[in-house]
Amino acid sequence: MTKKELRAIYREKRAALQPGEVEKMQDLILINFQQLPLPFFEYLHIYLPAHAHVEVDTFPVMEYLKFTNPGLQVVIPKIHPEDRTMQHYIYDDDTILSPNKYDIMEPAGGKPVSEDQIDVVIVPLLVFDEKGNRVGYGKGFYDRFLSRCREDVIKIGLSFFDAEKRIDDTDEFDIPLTYCITPGKIYEF
Repeated sequence: MTKKELRAIYREKRAALQPGEVEKMQDLILINFQQLPLPFFEYLHIYLPAHAHVEVDTFPVMEYLKFTNPGLQVVIPKIHPEDRTMQHYIYDDDTILSPNKYDIMEPAGGKPVSEDQIDVVIVPLLVFDEKGNRVGYGKGFYDRFLSRCREDVIKIGLSFFDAEKRIDDTDEFDIPLTYCITPGKIYEF
């Protein structure tokens, strides 16, 4: 199936999830995430979940990684829709958040971080395939961002659903994941 077809299917699948079901899947994703063989690292780039899109809640993962990586610097994005790029800022108790045009919370400003400082990225997605290709929301923000990261950056997706066999219309600009965590499995690519 194409990205467009998969995007529509998985938006519907997410919307159909019941709150209790989501909560149980969140717990299983965190349990599986804790099994990842991640090295000690300094900079974690993570998206803040858009609850209206029924995204996997990244806060439990963030708290777990802060516990296992003392001194971890958490970084969150701020988008620039006009050129579809992102800036990255330290996320801490002083960070002021406001909703962007997609109703996703992002920093109003703060201490900037460059792409080459980032060690691990938690990447938002709607669906992924068995080769680690992902389908996001179709704007290309993360593919542009990931193309500017170091080659050794660890890219992790979180999904309520298992992998599709194949995404038919991937191209050279698509950057595959390193791992994807679902309630039932850890995928390594």
